[in-house]
Amino acid sequence: MYFKKDRAIHLVAGVTDMRKQINGLAQIANEKKSDRVFSGDYFIFLGKTHKVMKVLYWDRTGFCLWVKRLEEETFPWTRKQKGIITLKREKLKLLLKGIDIFREHTEKRYVSVL
Repeated sequence: MYFKKDRAIHLVAGVTDMRKQINGLAQIANEKKSDRVFSGDYFIFLGKTHKVMKVLYWDRTGFCLWVKRLEEETFPWTRKQKGIITLKREKLKLLLKGIDIFREHTEKRYVSVL
């Protein structure tokens, strides 16, 4: 999927019922960030199994819904944060590849070469 550069990406933290379709997800997006629902911004939702991601956005004539389901792995997801998290496109690309953008990389400390 191509994400337009001039649109914000809003991650809806927490778990979303993936049985919800366009109307239900639009309602959640409206409750969380009502001033941005019709702006064309992207709203990202994840289910409890972390295998299905849905992206909702407005394209001037109606809502669009993009769905990605992983067959083997799971999407990394935040457990600590609540509400809406605004991401940059680069972070979303990492997230779609399965790279955990929410955990800090631990630095390895080497004591000796020998």
